[in-house]
Amino acid sequence: MGGYAVRRILLFIPTIIILTMIVFFVMWIIPGDPALFILTGGGEEDGGTGVREEDLQKLRHELGIDRPLYIRYADWVWDLLRGDFGDSIWYKIPVMDELKNRFPVSIQLAVMAIIISVVLAVPLGVLSAVKQDTPIDYLARLFTISGVALPTFWIGIMIVFILAFWFNWLPPLGYAKLWEEPLKNLQQLIFPALALGFHDLAAITRLTRSSMLEVLKDDYIRTARSKGLREAVVLFRHALKNAILPVLTVSGLRFAGLLGGVVIIENIFVVPGIGNLLIDAIIHQDFIVIQAVVVLTAVIVVCLNLVVDLLYGVIDPRIRYS
Repeated sequence: MGGYAVRRILLFIPTIIILTMIVFFVMWIIPGDPALFILTGGGEEDGGTGVREEDLQKLRHELGIDRPLYIRYADWVWDLLRGDFGDSIWYKIPVMDELKNRFPVSIQLAVMAIIISVVLAVPLGVLSAVKQDTPIDYLARLFTISGVALPTFWIGIMIVFILAFWFNWLPPLGYAKLWEEPLKNLQQLIFPALALGFHDLAAITRLTRSSMLEVLKDDYIRTARSKGLREAVVLFRHALKNAILPVLTVSGLRFAGLLGGVVIIENIFVVPGIGNLLIDAIIHQDFIVIQAVVVLTAVIVVCLNLVVDLLYGVIDPRIRYS
């Protein structure tokens, strides 16, 4: 297990390096000049003809964007290692202060969504596999097909519509911290989490069903049944233990999609997370904030993939010896 973990961790380091390079260079080679955007107050329709060149160059120097790209990248990485994401170009405040306030909100929303997805999907997938080609199976398959087909933003809009017009109720606006007002916090985030995780709920259900159907055909399952073991023991101790491996992998990868999906869901439900922050940063061409949000999200995703790889080795010893 030790050698397997070392190999995965060694692969993690170059992945992070390549990740930072992609995030930095892509952000700074796309069209747009943040200095010109600031001086024109967000209106660049006239091409900045009303801005003096000396003012533009002075602001570029103050922002540090007149230096060569590779020097800026080296300084940026060094600041990242010290936990400094820089100052927002538009708001003139440390980006870390905004991330400390907003990132926990988005993380909680994504965690709630993946928990809802897995807790509901795995039993439904197992039930669908065990009751194959029965009305229960057909209903489960219809649900999963619908869930995969419907876009996340539509689900969110429909939830808001149903709550507002059918029940005359909407989640409280703003954000209450979980450890201060847990009930209000759950009222605010339970429906956004349901909308965010609905697609994954359907996808994980389909995957669980197909994995269980494949495992139930194996010889060791027939052997377990021939020994007189109870059906629940056969299903959950023998079949599900092996069928859950691809579900574990997909759940870890889908967490990345959930962090991306919060951009839309947070704006629909007015949740003050990184989604709103990222939209504001894009509108104001605040590349510093965009870089910080993207690189932090990407690092979390890579770390989750590393944890999933290590858990794979713990659950299935055959993998770490391959």
